[in-house]
Amino acid sequence: MKKLSFLAIAFAVIAMAACGGKKSAQAEESADSVKSFEQEQIEASIKMHMDSIASDLGKLPSLPFLSNTGNGIALTKEEKQVKPDYLLPASLADEATTLTEKYRALSALAIDKRVAALYEMPVEDYEKAVTKLAADINDPSFKAVENAGDIFETTEALYDEMEKNGRINFFWQLAASSLVEELYIANQNTDKFLSNFTDEAASNVTFRIVLILDAINRLSQFDPDIIPVAKAIAPLNTLNATTVAEMKEQMARAKDQIAEARKTLLK
Repeated sequence: MKKLSFLAIAFAVIAMAACGGKKSAQAEESADSVKSFEQEQIEASIKMHMDSIASDLGKLPSLPFLSNTGNGIALTKEEKQVKPDYLLPASLADEATTLTEKYRALSALAIDKRVAALYEMPVEDYEKAVTKLAADINDPSFKAVENAGDIFETTEALYDEMEKNGRINFFWQLAASSLVEELYIANQNTDKFLSNFTDEAASNVTFRIVLILDAINRLSQFDPDIIPVAKAIAPLNTLNATTVAEMKEQMARAKDQIAEARKTLLK
């Protein structure tokens, strides 16, 4: 999708359908001028909205249990002995064949690498997988991210670069798969992974969900490639917690839906 070029296609179809009967060259030129102006206005409006969503998303902090700034959770020696069996295998990097699958796998495996490190598990395979996927994708936009292992944070700087390179669709693919993987992992042990959440952190998760749903639902009206993502994450709209207690309760109710969304996005 080259900078919302799908809109240009849509308007070209509308223009062809509207041209019935014989018209003077001057009239056709005038009509084309009006359509071109309307098209530019709509494209500009959509881009402005997307830019605003990405800006808000970029300002949100990482989920506390994924923080690498020293503010994350700390596991006891005993807790580290019980290794998680729910992380994605690093081999997912080899199984991802399409570009879309590679973007999704990249963000999810980057998250799982951080969780594996939290449990003092070997992370070499994850590092190789992330490096391989980044190389396979070969997106020049990644220069906005110092470490491919942080790609799941979907910053505004990354969005700006991906927008410039005509990869808006893939930015939201990254954001969706990151969101689902984060929620899935948090749901495996809410007592631990949400232990250092504040009500503000819970509200931030809700806001993150709202932003990503909004962006993907809007894009799905014009871009058929992202419709499966919109359908997969639609059930997440039930997560609207403003307190930690509400978040735990809602995530417990939505556990199956979150797991299904993960299965759909990260086959």
